Amino acid sequence: MATILKGSPVANAIMEKVNKDIELLNNHGVQPTLAIVRTGDNPDDIAYENSAASKCEKAGVSMKRVALPSDVDQDTYEGVLKELNEDNEVHGILLLWPVPKHLDQKRIREALSPEKDMDGCSFGSLAGIYSNTELGYGPCTAEAVMRLLNHYGIELSGKKVAVIGRSLVIGLPVATMLIHKNATVVNCHTKTPDVPAITKEADIIVATAGSMKLVDEKYVKENQVVIDVGINWDSVNNKLVGDVDFDKVEPIVSAITPVPGGVGNVTTAILISHVVAAAKKAKGLL
Repeated sequence: MATILKGSPVANAIMEKVNKDIELLNNHGVQPTLAIVRTGDNPDDIAYENSAASKCEKAGVSMKRVALPSDVDQDTYEGVLKELNEDNEVHGILLLWPVPKHLDQKRIREALSPEKDMDGCSFGSLAGIYSNTELGYGPCTAEAVMRLLNHYGIELSGKKVAVIGRSLVIGLPVATMLIHKNATVVNCHTKTPDVPAITKEADIIVATAGSMKLVDEKYVKENQVVIDVGINWDSVNNKLVGDVDFDKVEPIVSAITPVPGGVGNVTTAILISHVVAAAKKAKGLL
């Protein structure tokens, strides 16, 4: 039976420090504030926004919601970012992706200030990730994976890691972060032949393909650590599931994250920690 790598202990450890930092900021007259920019009325985006707002409020972080119509034009969108970039009362900005296809993503990434980019989507933040410098903040989910591995004492140096997925949101940045920790990483994707043969050679698998129960018993072997980043709705069984078929994989591997209750719990804590860190930097406390 595998060790279940739950996210709540990791999130709690992060929030313990965050709570102290929020108290420090409040003592200096600062209310850490996050702006969420949503385009359109996608139910998943609204659900995420509401969840983030609830958790931020509970932690003592204020929320500013900016809801734009799905047909918003490029100049209006960039104008909103410019206003938020220049608003000293807003310490962090979270853009809900993907934005509508008629918008120029390159221009949006360029328009967002790395200092306020809370989820690593600006070009400045991405440059910070790949150069391993402290410019901006990394994608929250990618950082959540790294914090979870560190919390449970999972060694990365010299280990083989298979990352399934290559998006800018999680696959590529988490692969880079793992390389910075001296892991040997293979990025698998839709054009990779015989992915199971690659993952079976790995010490650690990070599944972030966005494909429900993709990783089954054919992908794994004994003594592996499996990190499941996927969040998918199983309409047949009416529940959230990951990119890993937990019931088939858990009896084989040595450790695995659950869905829900794994990486997702840590991601929100990382988001809040980014907002608080940005507020401290703006106040000269960091």
